Amino acid sequence: MEPVAVGLVGAGPWARMAHAPMLAKSPHTRLAGVWARRPEAAAELGAPVFERIEELFDACEAVAFCVPPAVQAEIGVRAARAGKALLLEKPLADSLEAAQRLADAVAEAGVASQMLLTLRYAAQTRTFLARCREIEPFGGHAANISGALLGDHPFATPWRLERGALLDVGPHVIDLLDAALGPVTGVRAHGRSRGWTGLLLEHEGGAVSEASLCMAAVGDLPPPTFAVYGRTGSAVLPSFDDDPLDVVAEEFARTVRNGGHPLDAAHGLRLQRIIAEAESQLAP
Repeated sequence: MEPVAVGLVGAGPWARMAHAPMLAKSPHTRLAGVWARRPEAAAELGAPVFERIEELFDACEAVAFCVPPAVQAEIGVRAARAGKALLLEKPLADSLEAAQRLADAVAEAGVASQMLLTLRYAAQTRTFLARCREIEPFGGHAANISGALLGDHPFATPWRLERGALLDVGPHVIDLLDAALGPVTGVRAHGRSRGWTGLLLEHEGGAVSEASLCMAAVGDLPPPTFAVYGRTGSAVLPSFDDDPLDVVAEEFARTVRNGGHPLDAAHGLRLQRIIAEAESQLAP
């Protein structure tokens, strides 16, 4: 299969650490160019830099996003209307209304889309989810605790500082519990968006799960944890250091060529609805 020419929107820390290397080194994709608010940062990524977003669209067949959610929502609509397949970061947007506009634009244009929910592409996660399907799950819990919003951490960006863990790591956690226990049908939230957030999730079929989220903790912190319990056994996601981004690039290339991926913009919109409902129940 001819490598897919992908344009990258964004040149921040995560673009430098993940998106640009992934797209450049994968045999399934080619980094066709970069557009960013700061051209000098884009120039460091080793690909052509475009001053106008329309020029980037002309140079590629798909667009990958590594920008704040509000920017992704705005430019994503333009890219979809230009006929480009989309590799989208989580969350889909900064608001439910913007997420709806982007998902609608993708559907109306008939373009392929895929969410970069990183955990879902790891081999260990797929083994974990296969085990969950075997044990008739009825409950589970997850925790994602870090200090990423403190000090000069590269991910202490304005939108994360304003909205907290739920909008940032919440999509990962909710998505994985949703995949393990069945589609989420209801959420109850307590705590603070910029402090400790607790979620009680109700799943289709009667299962329930709890999640704890925080990005303002101090000290020696454990890695994220996921555990599911069922009528015939249990499943725990092990800690792992493998990089699943090669799988992301390969699957995105297939999505561009053949269309259809379970983690598409419509799935991102469903996660955004759950997050929006939870946020409405939290203190700032």
